[in-house]
Amino acid sequence: MALPDSGNPISLSQIQTEFGGSNPISLSEYYDKGDAPSAGNPITMGEDFYGTSASYTANFLIIAGGGSGGGWTGGGGGAGGSQTASQTVESGGNLTITVGAGGAQSGGVNAGAPFYSRGRDGSNSSVAGGSSTVTSTGGGGGGGYFQGSASPGRPGGSGGGGGYKAGTPYNVGGGSGTSGQGNDGSASSGTSYNMGGGGGKGSAGSVGTGGAGASTTISGFPATDRAGGGGGALQGGSNSPGGSGGGGRGGAYTGPRAAAGTANTGGGGGGDRQYAGGVGGSGLVVVSLPTANYSGTQSGAHAVTTSGDLTVLEFRGSGSVAK
Repeated sequence: MALPDSGNPISLSQIQTEFGGSNPISLSEYYDKGDAPSAGNPITMGEDFYGTSASYTANFLIIAGGGSGGGWTGGGGGAGGSQTASQTVESGGNLTITVGAGGAQSGGVNAGAPFYSRGRDGSNSSVAGGSSTVTSTGGGGGGGYFQGSASPGRPGGSGGGGGYKAGTPYNVGGGSGTSGQGNDGSASSGTSYNMGGGGGKGSAGSVGTGGAGASTTISGFPATDRAGGGGGALQGGSNSPGGSGGGGRGGAYTGPRAAAGTANTGGGGGGDRQYAGGVGGSGLVVVSLPTANYSGTQSGAHAVTTSGDLTVLEFRGSGSVAK
């Protein structure tokens, strides 16, 4: 919390609480703190510390929810947008964490007309309370069956794969990804019932196959592939693979059903050949900050660990960290 504004009492103990220090308290410990000059220059409690606060650098990994796959010859869902950010954080108040849900199922569980629909977008993830709010965009839903607006993949963090359109040309486009967060979904095939894969953080989707995820991470948190795209539906008996990093497989005409994206990876759900597509995987937010600046107060964190001089908080649902 910032020190008092001009005209209010200010004490050495308040300065120590804000910036740390040893006992007995000495003003000379606080050169280069607040608005104070460097050592060797005159320093005063009032004009150099009124209204100032301690600041530090925090690092974030922010993955949004993945899109769900389209139903009944559907494209794969796009992975949730994935990015890292470094921000200046001033003490006082909270960092507010929002973890996006995966896109919901595109329809019911049986074959037929109710399940022609396009997949649904994943929800955004964000961190607010630093120097600005950082938001990753939910993955785009996979395209659905039939014609018109339901067929193309949706745009998103990564784009959804294209679905089926009655009448030539059969291929329709995939959705576009967001620069710095993900990649485009693939168009569906122009010659068969093989649908586009959703885009992933590491690569765009291709016909049938979801785009690869990537091991995007920050200091103190394990690097592993996340944010893979969902596989598109195939006409044959073999399932199409989802992208590495949590993308769900696509459903085949005579094979197993489409699979969901993996929870807490932002993976896209697979598109299905006869049924509803797989749901998208939920997102993830990780906050890494200097242990010396960690207040010890948080809500909603799945895990709190230390790595060297850093404290790392993993959020699988929404929460907060006191700054």
